[in-house]
Amino acid sequence: MTTQATRTAAATRKAPGTAARKAPGVAARLASGAASGAVRVFLLLTGLFWLLPTVGLLLSSLRSPSDIAASGWWQVFTAPARLTTENYTHLLANDTITGSLLSTVLITVPATLLVLVIGSLAGYAFAWLEFPGRDWWFLGVVALLVVPVQVALVPVSKLFGAVGLFETTLGVVLFHTAFGLPFAVFLLRNFFAEIPRELLEAARLDGAGEIRLFTRVVLPLGGPAIASLGIFQFLWVWNDMLIALIFADSQSPPITVALQQQVRQFGNNVDVLAPGAFVSMVVPLVVFFAFQRQFASGVMAGAVK
Repeated sequence: MTTQATRTAAATRKAPGTAARKAPGVAARLASGAASGAVRVFLLLTGLFWLLPTVGLLLSSLRSPSDIAASGWWQVFTAPARLTTENYTHLLANDTITGSLLSTVLITVPATLLVLVIGSLAGYAFAWLEFPGRDWWFLGVVALLVVPVQVALVPVSKLFGAVGLFETTLGVVLFHTAFGLPFAVFLLRNFFAEIPRELLEAARLDGAGEIRLFTRVVLPLGGPAIASLGIFQFLWVWNDMLIALIFADSQSPPITVALQQQVRQFGNNVDVLAPGAFVSMVVPLVVFFAFQRQFASGVMAGAVK
């Protein structure tokens, strides 16, 4: 009885300490609270607040120029019958804006595809192919990440002027491709390097060459990373104004430059500026939301690895 009582007393004395050790910490309580309904509502409200400028621009683009000049876009809720698509009719009739949209597409799509294709090939080569100076070449690519775009404006302008690429669509595409490749190679090389070597060796034993190995094994596994890179490159090129302002054709500039030129005459061109700005904003949003699943998969895969 004495021994049993002693054990019971000892267990009682240990209970407070045991309970203290098992009590969740601040980080654990915050992590568990992140899944609560209140946090989800907060995140939803944050997302809606982030979209508020886009909604305001959309409603402004559906108002007449006189209404835009007289009051804010929120006044549309008191007179929804005054919404009109007349501004978009003027936009489509404006050859400058439509030509700028086409010019932007002709710059953005090739610049994005070239970075994805060349970056994927180079990333695979740096990750899995043996060639002289591979590590030094990769360090050179990493060093290019810190080179600002502004440093190359003057020398590249002289080079493009000498070879006839200044104020051409091809020149803008090449500039964006060149400055997008260092990050693309760095990102994809690190992602491809995490692919299990056994998987590649098994494919080689089955008779797969490097091209087939790249297209059938590496590319499907690297799809999330490639999609994430494509989103970043597309948004960067589509929203760029500095490079377009310097190197693009002044007669058919990209949409960012065309809208900037309209701002100088805001009072006379508000019916074109509002819908043009909304179209310029909504295209990147559509691209992001269309590939958000792949983007999230790429981010999570990189975090796990």
